[in-house]
Amino acid sequence: MPVIEQHTQVLIVGAGPSGLMMAAQLLRYGVQPVIIDSKQGPTDQSKALAVQARSLEIYRQMGIIDKVLPGGKQAGGVAYTLNGQTLIDLSFADIGSSQTHFPYVFLYQQNKTERLLLDVLTQNCCPVYWDTALKSITQTSSGVTAILTNSDGTETILNSKWVIGADGAHSILRKQLQIPFNGDVYANEFYLADIEIENHNLDADKVSLYLTKNNMAGFFPMPEAKRYRVIGNITPEMNFTGEITLTDVLPNLKSTANAQFEISKTHWFTTYRLHHRMAERFRQERCFLIGDAAHIHSPVGGQGMNTGLQDAYNLGWKLAGVITGQFNEAILNSYADERMPVAKTLLNTTDKLFKLIISGNWFTATLRKWILPRMVNFAWQKPNFREWFFKRLAQLDISYRDSQINLNLSTARNIKAGDRLPYLKLFDEKKKEQTDLHQWCAKPGFTLMVFGKLQELDLFTLAKWITQNYPGLNLYYLPPSAKNVDVFKAFEISEGRKKAIIVRPDMHIGFINDVVDIDMMSNYLSNILGMKSALS
Repeated sequence: MPVIEQHTQVLIVGAGPSGLMMAAQLLRYGVQPVIIDSKQGPTDQSKALAVQARSLEIYRQMGIIDKVLPGGKQAGGVAYTLNGQTLIDLSFADIGSSQTHFPYVFLYQQNKTERLLLDVLTQNCCPVYWDTALKSITQTSSGVTAILTNSDGTETILNSKWVIGADGAHSILRKQLQIPFNGDVYANEFYLADIEIENHNLDADKVSLYLTKNNMAGFFPMPEAKRYRVIGNITPEMNFTGEITLTDVLPNLKSTANAQFEISKTHWFTTYRLHHRMAERFRQERCFLIGDAAHIHSPVGGQGMNTGLQDAYNLGWKLAGVITGQFNEAILNSYADERMPVAKTLLNTTDKLFKLIISGNWFTATLRKWILPRMVNFAWQKPNFREWFFKRLAQLDISYRDSQINLNLSTARNIKAGDRLPYLKLFDEKKKEQTDLHQWCAKPGFTLMVFGKLQELDLFTLAKWITQNYPGLNLYYLPPSAKNVDVFKAFEISEGRKKAIIVRPDMHIGFINDVVDIDMMSNYLSNILGMKSALS
């Protein structure tokens, strides 16, 4: 289907998870983008497998979580075997309890994620133009002219206000913008197989990692019965010539895992090299990079796709607000300011962990065999370590405390502006029902949460201020009660005190104050955030 539009507010290049999430977020705020992809259609390959809790929280906010959970499964844990001896065997049971509505690692293939988000676009009458590639762009101060092309050579000129590059590691947009993609490629070559296995002794719920002196293999259980994602390395000693097949690597795989099994069906097999790279800039004038177009790294920890989804989640509400006239354009600078440090940290972390797994030097080998297992097994007995581990893995610890669009006026030590809104269960005194803070953020837009005892006149004044100045601001009020002691304790609200919190659309705290002061909140919204008042 050729692109027939001549003008659009946003052109999204790439219809993988990041691009589809970007489109879904824009649609949530009333902006209809044009989204293209050079592929013939959505992928039928499993690709990324882990969906972290933070991504599930986004799906819940979007109202589509009930479509996700039946199609996946929880990872039960991870086991690490070296030279036939199991040195680490960790259970993920209750690992994230009280931290999130989804206290587990969720296994849900990328092709399912794409279908899920495509359904959102379809329901909002937003098509994906497949078989359509970006050929070139020209930027001006007021917009971008993009030349699009189909496989038959047909060209379309599309004028857009903004362009989002979600077109993967080989991003055409990034190359058009001449943005360096700094990093390197790992020397090792790997294979990946999506297969159904019979007659085996693998744990159907745990991730199983096997290492020998020169080889590694990983078995990742998939939601479907008997189905596994298998990864392994290809060493020079294998001496393969020509195209490598699953049959070629199978003897080495069985030897590394010290297991015998039968493969009843092969869904996908590929070989590849891993890169660790990051774009020098995430924005250039009216163009933005998200997902793999902005950063790629090793698959350790299942962070890649989830990070791309959060890129879109961060940028979506800001760009939509600029387009609809809610914000000044300056807010768009915060995308790169907030997301580039996250990508850099992730790149460094996954790089170190990956080298620890694949390195063949004697020191690393000693570390893997004698030191690491003892350290991990000891630390895993400590609740604080398990909590820290899950927060990092599930991407719950990402914070934007240094962002210029936050304002912290609270003396609280634990929760500050820029932090992800903690998941706290509460009793809604108005509706007389159990809920949680994240559920209060289900509506699009900013959410003002007021904690503490307010007089009826004060609440009326607050509601009137919102109605007259910021009608899109959602207001929730929680007075002190015996049922909500834990909420007040978490926010360090002492008896007789109050607290005002403004939560951003991406469920990060933008403003926090130990008093409920309309002038201070107006200053934050107008001067710090750049939100335009209804009276302006």
